[in-house]
Amino acid sequence: MPSTSERTRHFTESVIRRMTRVANEYQAINLSQGFPDFDPPEELLKAAEHAGRKGPHQYAITWGALKFRQALARKQSLFMGLKLDPDAHFVVTCGSTEAMMAALMTACNPGDKVIVFSPFYENYVADTILSGAEPIYVALRPPDFAFDPDELRRAFAQKPKALILCNPSNPSGKVFTREELLFIAKLAEEYDTFVITDEVYEHILYAPHTHTYFAALPGMFERTISCSSLSKTYSITGWRLGYVIAPPAIINAVRKVHDFLTVGAAAPLQEAAVAGLELPGSYYGELQRLYTEKRDVFLNYLDRAGLTYTQPQGAYYVMVDIAEFGWADDTEFSEWLAREVGVAAVPGSSFFREPVRHLIRFHFAKQTGTLRAAGERLLTLRDKAHKART
Repeated sequence: MPSTSERTRHFTESVIRRMTRVANEYQAINLSQGFPDFDPPEELLKAAEHAGRKGPHQYAITWGALKFRQALARKQSLFMGLKLDPDAHFVVTCGSTEAMMAALMTACNPGDKVIVFSPFYENYVADTILSGAEPIYVALRPPDFAFDPDELRRAFAQKPKALILCNPSNPSGKVFTREELLFIAKLAEEYDTFVITDEVYEHILYAPHTHTYFAALPGMFERTISCSSLSKTYSITGWRLGYVIAPPAIINAVRKVHDFLTVGAAAPLQEAAVAGLELPGSYYGELQRLYTEKRDVFLNYLDRAGLTYTQPQGAYYVMVDIAEFGWADDTEFSEWLAREVGVAAVPGSSFFREPVRHLIRFHFAKQTGTLRAAGERLLTLRDKAHKART
């Protein structure tokens, strides 16, 4: 038998998706894979029903249906403070997962280097390797997950082709300050580096934190490849509608990569999603209020359970410290937690380059009733862990 490619040997399957299977096996409440258990806005449901009947049912333009791109350009121009052209600056992709892959394949040649902050969403390293590039890791240090400016400068001194920036960050919930972003921008300009952003949590923030779009920083639009999706903002993770925003010269290259990766995103879902993009500005304020409430409900249970965690500034994840329970392996602990406590988390080691084995990640994009049910189970964690270790 011929052997498979070397590139596939350098990363594992998704730990996040595997933990969903573990949750299903033990009928645990799934706080591992970050998808909601509530419906999207009613406007989207009605639009999806209409598109299901009336279409379109055939291919859209490869880089995105015009009506969808126009609505997306209006919405993102408003929030990003940029004048974005639906014909010149956009590629619509099959989720932000494809957007990131297309961006890295556009930016990188085999042998190039890419800066990845650690902890990181697990796809980034796999995408870098699949692009033929080599990751350079820069630590984000708990509890505030700030980077060391000197360490970042040393990473840039290796002349990377790109830096990946997840803001707000998965898994840490960090929101990068404007000062931090300006420091990254200065180095990116000095070393002539692309910045590839993942901004899927752009509208999920907790006061007083605010989101700064990297592409909107002075002089940064020309070197930024912005990736995002509708998945988190409109609670439609299964629709797989993402996009890339970049200057025309870059976007023309992204279109070619995208064309041969997936041809195009689902035409009827693009038609339906216009209803979400045209929601009033009040929707985004209500979204923040909703997630602030969910965060507070879940963190209250963590407090009652006596668990140590890092307060999320954005996104809908929280990192919890399990060192006190005595497990040497966070994956073993996470499987025990799903089996014995009935709540599924993601072992933190899947997000870190460093040998971190004492953290797990929960998400709280769930109905309040689901969060309360999970919280009640977590109140039993300490007693069950003590019995398991004695």
